[in-house]
Amino acid sequence: MKNISIDELNQQFKAQPLAEALKELAAIFDGQKMVFSSSLGLEDQVITDAIFNNNLSIQVFTLDTQRLFKETEALITETEQKYQKTIVRFTPNPEAVQEYIQTQGLNGFYESVEKRKKCCYIRKIEPLNRALKDAKIWITGIRQEQSEFRNNMQLFEYDSERDLIKFNPLLQWSTEELWDTIRTNNIPFNPLHQKGYPSIGCEPCTRAIKPGEDQRAGRWWWENQEQTKQECGLHTSQVTK
Repeated sequence: MKNISIDELNQQFKAQPLAEALKELAAIFDGQKMVFSSSLGLEDQVITDAIFNNNLSIQVFTLDTQRLFKETEALITETEQKYQKTIVRFTPNPEAVQEYIQTQGLNGFYESVEKRKKCCYIRKIEPLNRALKDAKIWITGIRQEQSEFRNNMQLFEYDSERDLIKFNPLLQWSTEELWDTIRTNNIPFNPLHQKGYPSIGCEPCTRAIKPGEDQRAGRWWWENQEQTKQECGLHTSQVTK
């Protein structure tokens, strides 16, 4: 692997089609651990399709928080069956989950931002850190259109806390482009997307959005959006653009 800077990557990949970008990135970082974190959203299904159809050496994983919608759980199985590939599941530490339930209650996260973030840490961030261990490249389905916070992200960023490169290949894609790709390629998707859920997380923490609302307004809907920016912490670590 040659040394290549974040600026060089952003310049080199700015006009690349998705499949070609993933192939080229896999070639550049051949022999390095590359992973894709999927929450089974439209973006993630489009990227998964490109990875699996091209047999790329990129591990596709998901965070099974054990509070997912039944539709999301069914989609994992449907996707694996369609491509005959495995989506690796990372689950929370059972002792940490039990301790949280005993001290805060099963749904204690409704009581405060602090309690919600602790639940997110147990069910999502700690498993994510395990999934990203020794990874050189972390591919995500982040799009600028999703929220004001994500509008300032770049195609490639350096995550200094985890010492890896984040690649957001669909950053500038529109929702219309996603649906066109989904339908053209017959890619499995979550039926909740057609019921007002553009962003789908854990069942007790996600609601359908109202007309005109931000795409992530249905996440942690009981909280002040300006205070939390509707993020659980997965994509808020220190990055260098």
